[in-house]
Amino acid sequence: MGWAIALHGGAGDIPVNMPPERRQPREAALRHCLDIGVDALKSQKHALDVVELVVRELENNPNFNAGKGSVLTNAGTVEMEACIMDGNTKRCGAVSGLTTVINPISLSRLVMEKTPHIYLAFDGAEAFAREQGVETINSSHFITPENIERLKQAKEAKRVQIDYSQPIQKDVEKELPAASGGSQLGTVGCVAVDNQGNLAAATSTGGLVNKMVGRIGDTPIIGSGTYANNLCAVSATGKGEAIIRHTVARDVAAVMEFKGLSLKEASAYVVEECVPRGNVGLIAVSASGEVTMPFNTTGMFRACATEDGYSQIGIWTSVE
Repeated sequence: MGWAIALHGGAGDIPVNMPPERRQPREAALRHCLDIGVDALKSQKHALDVVELVVRELENNPNFNAGKGSVLTNAGTVEMEACIMDGNTKRCGAVSGLTTVINPISLSRLVMEKTPHIYLAFDGAEAFAREQGVETINSSHFITPENIERLKQAKEAKRVQIDYSQPIQKDVEKELPAASGGSQLGTVGCVAVDNQGNLAAATSTGGLVNKMVGRIGDTPIIGSGTYANNLCAVSATGKGEAIIRHTVARDVAAVMEFKGLSLKEASAYVVEECVPRGNVGLIAVSASGEVTMPFNTTGMFRACATEDGYSQIGIWTSVE
């Protein structure tokens, strides 16, 4: 048994002709965060500490849709959410609707460790943050010029309306519009297994650009965007509504448990057979140190490493 780690910076319609000045900072950030995670695992840190550490670093990078780089609601505000889960104990914590917390992933861990609950949101989560003395800042800190422009572009784009009173068809997600104005920004996440076989997953996001105020995505929902048990740890990214409908993260674990598939087989099955194309990517590690990073979108910012020396940083399928 050896350690393994994977992280992502979002999946979506990432243009293959993305200019170097936009691509390179994101690749550098992935490499930097991967190095931080690898060093932590080599120093025998628990997997839960490792995924929190890496996601905090991703939240602090304005190139990704989490923390500092969070996209804006249709009211021009920020509503951040995050989730963390320990695989062996299934203990977990989640938060939504944060407007001032610098590192939502750390608040989600405090929810797990300091409350009898799993999920706190909006005013209650903000009050808990103040009570715990976590670092907060004026919400203007999170509103970057780039995301103001992205919101403007999204508002101008033609929006496809879906009648939710009708039965959901298997490929209804195909009708959903792509995130306008540069969907290369995405949810961040990290999964890890340490040398003792401890598994953990962490995910953080600013949500969907131009979303309705109060909308909650897949990230903080256990079993959708984030899940870990004694078999695997999974963090998903993509279109939140699709990921929720298909319980993506839990399905990977369930397919492993009930069909006896390997991590790679189970993850490929969920991504390719269960969720319509263009909607999802995920990263996952298993208790045995296996790692996989499949996606059915144009691309996914991703990186991974294992104890035996394998590592990868990639964006598109054919351009690694």
